[in-house]
Amino acid sequence: MSEQSQFRLLGQRRFLPFYLTQFSGAFNDNLFKNALLLLITFQAGGLMGLSVNLVVNLAAFLFILPFFLFSGIAGQLADRYEKARIIRVVKVAEIAIMVAAAVGLWLGWYEWLLLVLFLMGVQSTFFGPVKYAILPRVLHDDELVGGNGLVAMGTFIAILLGTIVAGVIMAGPVSAPVTAVAVMLVAILGYLAARRVPDIGDEAAELEVRLRPLQETWHLMRVAAERRRVLWAVLAISWFWFLGAAYLTQFPNFAKTWLAGDETVVTLLLALFIVGISLGSTLCEHLTRHRVTLKPVPWGALGLTLFGVDLYFAVPDSPAATTWLVMLTDPAYLRVVADLVGIGTSGGLFIVPLYAFIQHETPDHKRARIIAALNVINALFMVFSALAGMVLLGIAGVGIPGFFLILSLVNLGVWLFVMALRRRAAGSVDK
Repeated sequence: MSEQSQFRLLGQRRFLPFYLTQFSGAFNDNLFKNALLLLITFQAGGLMGLSVNLVVNLAAFLFILPFFLFSGIAGQLADRYEKARIIRVVKVAEIAIMVAAAVGLWLGWYEWLLLVLFLMGVQSTFFGPVKYAILPRVLHDDELVGGNGLVAMGTFIAILLGTIVAGVIMAGPVSAPVTAVAVMLVAILGYLAARRVPDIGDEAAELEVRLRPLQETWHLMRVAAERRRVLWAVLAISWFWFLGAAYLTQFPNFAKTWLAGDETVVTLLLALFIVGISLGSTLCEHLTRHRVTLKPVPWGALGLTLFGVDLYFAVPDSPAATTWLVMLTDPAYLRVVADLVGIGTSGGLFIVPLYAFIQHETPDHKRARIIAALNVINALFMVFSALAGMVLLGIAGVGIPGFFLILSLVNLGVWLFVMALRRRAAGSVDK
């Protein structure tokens, strides 16, 4: 068993090119999505006779729709063909999509950019199963938790950086052309990294790829349900995405209404959440002692509840006008800062061992399809998260702190759920 740090993987070809490939993809997705949303909100106005709010929600729907349509096919392809080759094909497709995005950005074809956003969702759908299915083929069992921790950290940092860079670019005088050049450049760099991903020779010639989008997506659910413990782990991860989507969606209004903050406070809240996730993700290898084990997961679930409940009580009763610097220096807000970092850290402890467990417990020839099923269920839970926000915040009139409190209390049930999963899984992975 290796006792070295997981960060040594960043110096090895079997991991680093893949890591840079997935990092660039996550960065580019968020750079383009956030730039487009800012364009629609502040420059384009309503499109096709629709309100800005409706177009923004339409954009979110178009990006997530491909996960429901094409995940079944994506999982089959990733199990059938050599995974490094699929990664390179997907990155070539990203370059083509970003060229189309650049044309739309340069010429101001905003309706065209919505189509591009859908194509980006398709590209992400086909990359997702490969992203996690390849790790057990290039990492040893005692590296699996650490490798997943690095991937989780990199993904969330890329999300943060893509969001920040989009905001910086869109504040400039020639925002659309600069965005066009940036997304093409990042796509090309991602492809160059993908060319260095080594082949692992894992083709499964006996697997038939059936081009039936909805039928194959439904079939994924049956594949995932073949192993009950794996399905439970999938549902647990999807709950985290439900919870994470709820927090991230409400951060802008939470910062403005409940913290009296400006735009910098929204960015700070996102940064605190992601710093926490990165910290929790990288701690997992040390806490698990390089083993595939679910021991940190109940602690992560408990932290999500405790820090979430405390956040409700930490919100100031009468906040004064706030900036990011005030948030970090005024004692009245430091508890909010600590709670958000704690929620993120708990989330990292929660999801990283679950991803490693799923990879460890699934056979090579079905792993990508199970990851594809996970992506579908994640997308479904994020839709449910949006609906829960609409019902509780819009119809029931619950405030955002109260909404966070309700989610934290519901999470107690998830804590009991993962405690049971931890006991059931102890015989197979906790050795």
